[in-house]
Amino acid sequence: MSSLVNNFWQCYQETEFFSTQALSCQLSFAIITAYNPQGVLLSSMQNRLLDRKLQNEIEALGLPYRAIMGASADKRHMEKSWAITVDRNVAIQMGVKFDQNAIYYVEADHLRLIPCLIQEKEICLGLFSEKVKLVSELPKSPSSNYSTSYYC
Repeated sequence: MSSLVNNFWQCYQETEFFSTQALSCQLSFAIITAYNPQGVLLSSMQNRLLDRKLQNEIEALGLPYRAIMGASADKRHMEKSWAITVDRNVAIQMGVKFDQNAIYYVEADHLRLIPCLIQEKEICLGLFSEKVKLVSELPKSPSSNYSTSYYC
């Protein structure tokens, strides 16, 4: 495994989430972003365009969804994401379609990190309820002027 992929995989395992609504522990759902395909940091405008495409696809499928923010442990990197009540295999296909290295999947409150574009083994990250913080509004993603840099 390359050091860059190893670095991404480690960062993904440390992700925390912010949500404006509590999500039932009984729900199964995916957490997917369209931001920064393949880990390449894009401009805010590029990320917003990709995010809108993902949201349009979710709406076209008629799937229930909620906005959620994924954040690095130090909160210096954040990505708007969507909690989507979708089948796990469909979620992985969406991750691949939007060039994501990985997605998250929650089932019975267990958070799983599932690879999409990188060759890693799926892992359980513990209880989702312990990795999500309820907030009155989602934090703003730190602005980024990067176009081809990698984060973490």
